[in-house]
Amino acid sequence: MTGIPADLTSQPVVWQPRKVVVDDSRAMRFARSHGIDTYEDLARRAIDEPHWFWAAVCEELGIVWHKPFEDVLDLSKGIEWPRWFAGGHMNYVTSAVDRHLPNRAASVALSWEGDDGSTRAVTFAELADHVGRAANGLASIGVGVGTRVGIYMPMLIETAVAVLACGKLGAVIVPIFSGFGAEAAATRLADAQVTHLITADGFNRRGRHIPLKPVADRAIEQAACVTHCVIYRHTGADVPWSAGRDHWWFDLIDTADTQIETADTAADDPFMVIYTSGTTGRPKGAVHVHAGFPIKAAQDLAFPFDIRTDEVLCWITDLGWMMGPWAIIGGLTAGASVLLYEGTPDYPEPDRIWALTDRHDVSVLGVSPTAIRALMGFGDEWVERHEMKALRALGSTGEPWNPGPWRWAHDVVGRKRCPIINYSGGTEISGGIIVADANMPQKPASFSGPVIGIDADVVDRDGNPVRGEVGELIIRSPWVGMTHGFLDEPERYLETYWSQIPGMWVHGDWAYIDDDGYWYILGRSDDTMNIAGKRVGPAEIESAAVSHPAVQEAAAIGTPHPVKGETATVFVILRPGIEPTDQLVTEILDTVADHLGRPLRPEAVRFVSDLPRTRNAKIMRRVLRAHYLGHDSLGDLSALENPEILESISPID
Repeated sequence: MTGIPADLTSQPVVWQPRKVVVDDSRAMRFARSHGIDTYEDLARRAIDEPHWFWAAVCEELGIVWHKPFEDVLDLSKGIEWPRWFAGGHMNYVTSAVDRHLPNRAASVALSWEGDDGSTRAVTFAELADHVGRAANGLASIGVGVGTRVGIYMPMLIETAVAVLACGKLGAVIVPIFSGFGAEAAATRLADAQVTHLITADGFNRRGRHIPLKPVADRAIEQAACVTHCVIYRHTGADVPWSAGRDHWWFDLIDTADTQIETADTAADDPFMVIYTSGTTGRPKGAVHVHAGFPIKAAQDLAFPFDIRTDEVLCWITDLGWMMGPWAIIGGLTAGASVLLYEGTPDYPEPDRIWALTDRHDVSVLGVSPTAIRALMGFGDEWVERHEMKALRALGSTGEPWNPGPWRWAHDVVGRKRCPIINYSGGTEISGGIIVADANMPQKPASFSGPVIGIDADVVDRDGNPVRGEVGELIIRSPWVGMTHGFLDEPERYLETYWSQIPGMWVHGDWAYIDDDGYWYILGRSDDTMNIAGKRVGPAEIESAAVSHPAVQEAAAIGTPHPVKGETATVFVILRPGIEPTDQLVTEILDTVADHLGRPLRPEAVRFVSDLPRTRNAKIMRRVLRAHYLGHDSLGDLSALENPEILESISPID
């Protein structure tokens, strides 16, 4: 079990919301419309009366039902398999795009800024036309209800159009991180049995063209299920071509009809399979449905973030990570304008993000603790040259904060006027479990508590609530947005989340609630790594390392990093007769990067003669990590078969 950093829970309250702002928030206006006087009473009633709450949320968000639901929540299959809005029909694209047309046709729905500073924007009316054309173009090559479509693209307006067009057709998208290497992409394409892939020729990063189509081709070679590939010309670079399989976006879509009937999808029809890393084996394909993820994402933006219809949301992310679809789908469904961005936070100058926020009047900016740690090193002056008058809140997710960078973000970036909406949940959640709510006071690096509608707690291994000590973050009852299991793996889903403590969803995070009721996330309670906010399981890194001909076996663990927060260190057993060298270290690191993409390149390789194992040869990564990081306690070693091997592994300096 992880320890509690001494500087974390001793922090004072440093931000208080103004009463006039809270009273005018979307959450409190919603509460008063239902005769509820306080934010705390609203949170309590949402847990006590989930049928009332989620039906009321749908009404508040303007969710359009093609056929009314018969029952808000059906638990006939148990809490592990809830059916929300049973009997209802809705297609989320109607609520995200079409319903805005009568009153907001001329309002900007999506805007974009490129690596070179170029910009584009589309109104809701233009977006509806783009989505209609894209849907017709994709339909012409066989995309329809249930078709699985991979989207392997940078964050462009056309990326969002592709997402929405697939939803309009009733197809199922499979988002893939644009920084993945061919093998990581192929793993997800093959697991989901994707038949159609949408990609781009490449993207721009730090003024350089990064090819994407050649990587997609190598992925398709390993995933024979892909029969069609649609390529958006973004950079204008030449691309390899497979006649009969490959199609230019503009050939299919630019001249297609704007009108097409929206698929009549049921509330629990899937619209997305998005992958999250597991500690063992291949990544897990979380299944999300029309009346799930979009409603949860929009509700989280409307209440804890208090996003308004005249505000701009920008989240620095990628479509392959949960926050990409969350920002696009949730932002539009909540009625906000969404800004998409290409590039890096410090190019062409260290003020790129602050300048972008200023230029586009961003109201809510989502930026990771990793990015903050990197940008604060350039100094305050890069921030101070930009007024960012519209900025109302900073958001962050994906990894724990520590107080120093949090305070810099609050004091320097937010000018002490903006809350930092710390937001922790996951791909399987469709958003947040706990949040530093914009309507509640804040301590640095903390959370004010569960997101409204989530029945979360911190418990010991027997499921008993704990306060003032570290425990497991759990959820006691179902919520809208909860994954409908893992694709074709119901038993793996049950084993992952429902097997540890009967009747509770165990999320895999260590958490802590202090004496004042503030919550903290202290890291993963499983072996999953969190590299610069990107979750990756050790199995994928280990598999990539073992593909090097010199490597017999490998074990990957997460280790601290001053900027990324966490990075990977790989312990390697070499094949007989091979000697360790610095060149071999570089080769192994590059092999992992080739398989998974440069963002997931490990920090270090350590050569070892063996690894700590159980009696059935399972590697005990928990023990390896604790020993390598020099922890005083290695935890329970009763299952360790070879404790002597730890003596040969030197702890990190």
